Amino acid sequence: MNAFIALLAILIVAAALVLGLRPLRYALLSRRIFALYRKILPQMSDTERDALEAGTVWWEAELFRGKPQWAKLHAIPKPQLTQEEQDFLDNEVETVCGMVDDWQVTHELYDMPAPVWQYIKENRFFSLIIPKEYGGRGFSALAHSQVVTKLSTRNSALSVTVMVPNSLGPAELLLHYGTDEQKSHYLPRLATGEDIPAFALTSPWAGSDAAAIPDSGIVCMGEWEGRQVLGMRVSWDKRYITLAPVCTLLGLAFRLYDPDGLLGPQKDIGITCALVPADHPGVETGRRHFPLNAMFMNGPTRGRDVFMPLDFIIGGAAMAGQGWRMLMECLAAGRSISLPSSFTGMAKITTRAVGAYCLVRHQFRTPIGKFEGVEEALARIGGNTYLIDAARSMTATAVDLGEKPSVVSAIVKYHLTERGRSVVNDGMDIIGGKGICLGPSNFLGRAYQQIPVGITVEGANILTRSLIIFGQGAIRCHPHVLDEMHAAQHPDPKQGLHDFDQAFWGHVRFTVGNVLRALGHGLTGARLVKIDTDVADDMAVYYRQLGRYSSAFAVLADAAMLVLGGSLKMRERLSARLGDILSQMYLISATLKRFEDEGRQAADAPLAHWAIQDALHTMQDAFEGVLANFPNRVVAGALRVLVFPFGHPFGPPSDQLGQDVAKLLTQPGASRDRLTRDCFVPDDVQDPVGAIEAAFAMTRDTAAIDSKIRKFEKSGKLDGNPLANVRDIATAVHAAGGIDDDEYQRIQRRNALRDRVIAVDDFPFDMSSTAGAAASPARKVA
Repeated sequence: MNAFIALLAILIVAAALVLGLRPLRYALLSRRIFALYRKILPQMSDTERDALEAGTVWWEAELFRGKPQWAKLHAIPKPQLTQEEQDFLDNEVETVCGMVDDWQVTHELYDMPAPVWQYIKENRFFSLIIPKEYGGRGFSALAHSQVVTKLSTRNSALSVTVMVPNSLGPAELLLHYGTDEQKSHYLPRLATGEDIPAFALTSPWAGSDAAAIPDSGIVCMGEWEGRQVLGMRVSWDKRYITLAPVCTLLGLAFRLYDPDGLLGPQKDIGITCALVPADHPGVETGRRHFPLNAMFMNGPTRGRDVFMPLDFIIGGAAMAGQGWRMLMECLAAGRSISLPSSFTGMAKITTRAVGAYCLVRHQFRTPIGKFEGVEEALARIGGNTYLIDAARSMTATAVDLGEKPSVVSAIVKYHLTERGRSVVNDGMDIIGGKGICLGPSNFLGRAYQQIPVGITVEGANILTRSLIIFGQGAIRCHPHVLDEMHAAQHPDPKQGLHDFDQAFWGHVRFTVGNVLRALGHGLTGARLVKIDTDVADDMAVYYRQLGRYSSAFAVLADAAMLVLGGSLKMRERLSARLGDILSQMYLISATLKRFEDEGRQAADAPLAHWAIQDALHTMQDAFEGVLANFPNRVVAGALRVLVFPFGHPFGPPSDQLGQDVAKLLTQPGASRDRLTRDCFVPDDVQDPVGAIEAAFAMTRDTAAIDSKIRKFEKSGKLDGNPLANVRDIATAVHAAGGIDDDEYQRIQRRNALRDRVIAVDDFPFDMSSTAGAAASPARKVA
């Protein structure tokens, strides 16, 4: 035994000497590992490199390191609008929401009314991201997000029409890359709506694989404004282009070639972005797609051998071939805001309206919100909405801090749209037949119908989950992998070896540290995980568990990259599950941050607990999916000991917690108002949402009278009375003296609102007139 201990000590000392002394490490290990790494590292195209290195990393990198510093999370500024931004939200945004009728837009006009278009232009809705020096509003990313969220509670055409010009498109690209002349000419026109922008990237042959666009331009001489100038002859065929049918300024991405060497020796210059007036000769716009009755302007654009001067290139001729880098660098900000905000809006209006509906709508003489099956769906609606809004606001804050969060933008695009889909689906299940009959009385059917649009655009969700989140996150967020890759590709092998030695052995120390940390935290149930800042007592367990699984994730990610190497990107299911783990940790972090920022509201705690416990359970399933399908079963067994030494620790949220969440949605109060902040709720009871809100308030106000009616009914005094039915019971009780005249009038007013809420629309047999008149009960409420 003594000899064994001595031998082990000698080996440890020898290893320490080799690893600690750089010359020995170089000679015995680093050179060989470096040569092997360079040999197996797959070649990377310029477009792949641009996409991989675009943007910045932020809090997600902290989660990837295995030891999150929670003080950094709490140091992120609390989301807060300026007074100017809040005033715009409360006035102009509120006004334009009131000008839009969803049924009129989606079924009668197939467009927004002309006064709405004019109001949007006059009030500079298209200029949220344009600085004030160019006539724009110069709002923060958070304000941009809040505006889109509120507009989305009203109508998709309205929100998308405002969202797209303020996202990835001409204004964003001009701000970052345009020449001074281009900025001075176009930005003031875009700010006032004199120009309506669109940006054309997608083609029939290159959708998700956008870098493969076949649209092309040839550098050549041509006539422009009566003289021969150096320009390019461009041909394109694009589809799915939002605002293309009505745009006056078309952003265009194409691959530029210079076969005659007019710009230099390079023949394939690369993807280039240009701004082309829509009335430029040869530009074809005006036709529309029909995306699931979502009446925002969307359609194709085409051109054949259209000559345009090099001045049309964003940034001028010097930026020819830089288009892909430009797009990748700007994508993160727009993707962080647009669809996460629009789905937050859909989730909020679903939460507010369906929660109220569950109190107003009775079956079996009981509000449907009291049925446990409905409570289960309401819990998902409330918990998911709380988490969605938390992640949306935290991510928008990152953009305001100057981040271009490429990985986080993919996380929120995928997970917030998927959770938003779950919210709307649950809402539809609850309201049942009310939801499936389209018409002016339907407040949710169009949102349900149009969900696949958001799932598909700005990076299809399947692609985003399986290829982008972990595929990009593993390299960008890892503290050493990107440095190793750069070192291996360094043109100077000597410098490359020096850099690789530092990165690789730093990687080794990082992995060993996380292995020990994950094992220790697993064996102790995370009880000893240090939290480096003050947190709410009832939330501390989540910080500790997140610290534990951050370490476990770091080990799992390193193991996957080591065992599978370059083939990992072909193992899309494993990559997707690893991405799910990182994503759930980010979503939990955002939820914890929201609970802190809002002052640790005790009444909101059920929402936070449900959201976090659901995300932990989802994360656990993702861990299990990786371990169960890891190709090397020996390594998988060792990893399982690290991750789950005593089995799975997390179950789904409890029934009691779900019931607590459901109650918050079905009763008025500050929690419901905070959860559905920035919903547009009209005062007009002829509006379906306005009617629900009014009926909700009156149902609460008449609860005591309903109790008297039920008690009188049970007395037996109405036995045999044909009016003693669910519709006419108040009339029967009033006639029998059970309630007085004032109480009866209040109940009748409540019942009129209730009948308006549960009404569905019917139309002539041939559907020739669908302006809509509801069947019994009447749609109009006095």
